[in-house]
Amino acid sequence: MNCEECHEREASLHFTKIINGEKTEFHICEHCAKEKGEFLPGSNSFSIHQLLSGLLHGDGHVPNTPSSNFIPPSLECEKCGMSYYQFAKIGRFGCDNCYKAFESKLNPIFKRVHGGNTLHAGKIPLRAGSSIQEKKQLQQLKQAMQQYILNEEFEKAAETRDEIREIEHRLQQGRDT
Repeated sequence: MNCEECHEREASLHFTKIINGEKTEFHICEHCAKEKGEFLPGSNSFSIHQLLSGLLHGDGHVPNTPSSNFIPPSLECEKCGMSYYQFAKIGRFGCDNCYKAFESKLNPIFKRVHGGNTLHAGKIPLRAGSSIQEKKQLQQLKQAMQQYILNEEFEKAAETRDEIREIEHRLQQGRDT
């Protein structure tokens, strides 16, 4: 496929942009990409850390000085001493504990990026996964029942309890055979 800009060289970069649900694809060569100022994978013009930093701030701009309404000054990692402001500026953590230290700021970002999910559950194989799926459903039902109890929706909690017992019974029968 030829470059859509110069129509001379082979397109080696293929971009897909999705803006407001509208998908646009374009294919260009490295030479034209450098001229256009597109960010090239593997080049020094863009990094995954800059991408993360852009997600942290929406418009990608990180102010040079922290302001009181931008980042709470007290938010910092106890283990390595990195502040949230430093993390947002460079886009990478100082240690493994930073995930916990900045969890309150990261979860909304993860929800936005992952379509509302903050936990990775993985995929379940279709052939061998029936009991795994039932266990997962059981866990969800138990959480739902707890929520019904907290909301004092005791009828729904009782229905959910009955579903839980039925699944537990099926799981027990599966172990016995």
